[in-house]
Amino acid sequence: MTSTAPARPGPQPLAGVRVLDLSRVLAGPWAGQMLADYGAEVLKVERPGAGDDTRAWGPPWWGEGEARVAAYFVCANRGKRSVAIDIASPEGIQQVRELAREADVLIENYKVGQLAKYGLDAVSLQAINPRLIYCSITGYGQTGPLSHKAGYDFAIQAEGGLMSITGNPGEEPQKVGVAVTDLMTGVYATTAILAALHERARTGRGRVIDAALFDVQVAMLANQASNQLIGHKTPTRMGNAHPNIVPYQVFPTRDGHMVLAVGNDGQFAKFCEAAGQPAVSRDARFSTNPARVEHRATLVPLVTGWTMTKDTAEWVAVLDQAGVPCAPILDVAQVMEHPHVTARGMALQPGNAQTPPMVANPMLFDGQRPVAELSPPVLGADQARWLYASP
Repeated sequence: MTSTAPARPGPQPLAGVRVLDLSRVLAGPWAGQMLADYGAEVLKVERPGAGDDTRAWGPPWWGEGEARVAAYFVCANRGKRSVAIDIASPEGIQQVRELAREADVLIENYKVGQLAKYGLDAVSLQAINPRLIYCSITGYGQTGPLSHKAGYDFAIQAEGGLMSITGNPGEEPQKVGVAVTDLMTGVYATTAILAALHERARTGRGRVIDAALFDVQVAMLANQASNQLIGHKTPTRMGNAHPNIVPYQVFPTRDGHMVLAVGNDGQFAKFCEAAGQPAVSRDARFSTNPARVEHRATLVPLVTGWTMTKDTAEWVAVLDQAGVPCAPILDVAQVMEHPHVTARGMALQPGNAQTPPMVANPMLFDGQRPVAELSPPVLGADQARWLYASP
């Protein structure tokens, strides 16, 4: 089941903020969509004729004729208007400069130095609009030995260490199933933009934000990076196991698999009790998490023997009742039909032929979701309003 889009507008904490979105694909558009959900007016500047690359990244498709776009484009461009501008032409350059003069925020993800050729870099645009918050999203940042390289999520997952710790031991390194580095860069960029808007209210001046996929990926290594820096032991692929917590991984059941996520000694004792093995939690080899990590090779096969005795649904019911973190492993179709997704309003089915089904913004403001009302735009649909109308 899916939820119907709310009849009344949600919260709009960024109402009145104007965003010029020169980005394409995912990281930049994701940031622009978040700002649109929060009430900002977002204008997407695209290449004439083709637009954002992801418009053509189908199937599956939404819409027909000139309005047809790939589902990929739909996921990151809600709430925006679109103009088609050739930024390499004198007319296009002037159009972008005029739009930037009135903007609060500009997001772009061109290669380092590319927009400077057209006078559309941060220095040039802040000269005509000192209040402009200029956010550049690149693969490797504006400085450093790799700054000249283009950035792609897959390559950054590889070079930024994520693939080295994803997958099964001794097997091919794996990427994550979604472009997680792009998405997290969009989130980090959004938080930086919001911080800059808050600061501007005090100083009256904009900021230049340098957001690099590579930097975000390094930051995302989190505890794994901390383990390396402090423990001086390089993390490796462990499949679904956790380097610092045991038992905290996928376990087989009688009819499939489940995730068991025991996070502390109390939960382990509850798990052993629920499994009918209370004495194991008092065994010195397993009574504390450091001991369980040390004796992982003994404990995991032991727990596997227990989990194989019941179906997944049985274990989830028993462990939920006992207060032990666990979960079934669902596919995407099951997630979209999940009763909790429906109850939380996360899957939007607006109920008309013009608006595609979408996943909602995951935040709630006083019980309301901030979801932009505009559907992902048709290429150049707002040309007349934005480029030729009087201010």
